Amino acid sequence: MPAVPTLITDPEDDRVADFRDLKAGDRRPGTERGTGPVIVEGVPAVERLLASPYRVRAVLGVPGRVAALDLPEGVPAYEADKWVLSDVIGFRLTRGVLASADRRPPEDLDALLAGPDPAAPRRLAVLEALNDAENLGSIARSAVALGVDGLLLDPRCADPLYRRSVRVSMGHVLALPFAVLPDWPDGVARLHDAGYLSVALTPAPDAVELNEIDPRTHPRTAVLLGAEGPGLTPEAQRAARVRARIPMRAGVDSLGVAAAAAVAFAALR
Repeated sequence: MPAVPTLITDPEDDRVADFRDLKAGDRRPGTERGTGPVIVEGVPAVERLLASPYRVRAVLGVPGRVAALDLPEGVPAYEADKWVLSDVIGFRLTRGVLASADRRPPEDLDALLAGPDPAAPRRLAVLEALNDAENLGSIARSAVALGVDGLLLDPRCADPLYRRSVRVSMGHVLALPFAVLPDWPDGVARLHDAGYLSVALTPAPDAVELNEIDPRTHPRTAVLLGAEGPGLTPEAQRAARVRARIPMRAGVDSLGVAAAAAVAFAALR
């Protein structure tokens, strides 16, 4: 049977505390970065949450939206009119429904590198200092769509489970395992030990063209991407086996990192 949501009329109701003042996000006083519940917005993203390994804590939305979801038994479900909902979360929600979930820790690095079948083809995205949550979410969405099996993050990257990352990814980031590569960029050598060809994306004219890399010859490939603007550091580029550039029309020096990531994922699929 569909869930019968409980009506919330008081924005200060403790039952919806997970959703309070979401604009503050991980910057709430006393809350460390990368802690607190995962917040998911919108029906398609909440449906992806329900299909993920993340444990759902609660669902809140405007009348009709929550009841239409196929919620597991025991998940607290609440509804409120749009004004009360706005007072709870701190802004007008256009997507109609939110859910909160328990965080999951990053994957074991060796397990992520090996994958379920250590002999199978595998693609990873490796991000250096990518501190923009929306870019990270966009990269995660492209990664899932274009056959990337996981994310590796250096210690300076944004939180992939931050609300804006999850929102921009349309919830797809919840299906993408991620791990932290703590020794950066020296840790790139661990990818080589696991059989990956590491490809550092750069617009530098002395880099090889991306379409020169044959993914059939390199069934395990890791694409290194840097932050919007500065790109990959020289140290990260030196740690990679190949430096590659996307061929572009004269006069255009680069793409945004999210667009460049999608092109690279597709080219190396």
